[in-house]
Amino acid sequence: MDANDGFRELDRQESLRLLAKVPVGRIVYTRQALPAVLPVNFCLDRDGAVLVRTSASSELVSAVDGAVVAFEADEVDAAAHSGWSVVVMGTAALVTDPAENARLLRTGPRSWAPAPQEVFVRIDPELVTGRELVGGRTLYGVRLPS
Repeated sequence: MDANDGFRELDRQESLRLLAKVPVGRIVYTRQALPAVLPVNFCLDRDGAVLVRTSASSELVSAVDGAVVAFEADEVDAAAHSGWSVVVMGTAALVTDPAENARLLRTGPRSWAPAPQEVFVRIDPELVTGRELVGGRTLYGVRLPS
């Protein structure tokens, strides 16, 4: 990023703090050798991992288990021309440990579209990047209209 482009890079801690404030993000994975994007509700685990609860029979489960995926969430204020975006990249895996699954049943995300058989998908945050746009800043030396 250019130092004068109006964006501010966010460090890992700030990125995860912002990510924890929103309930919906997008998981990016591969489906039939093409990129696929699916909006999901989520929460962060205590170590910063992204947790998604979904149907055990969903296409998402078979597509992401053991795969490297990206997860993105953001918050935008269109009126103020400001907002932020955070991307987490890492390996996704089904939670199979019974004790961990029991803990997540108590503390993890609740599915917005419950299914009879649900599983938790965990995305370990190997790389976390974020950026913020503050409204009213100049972009590449060009003044924004007031």
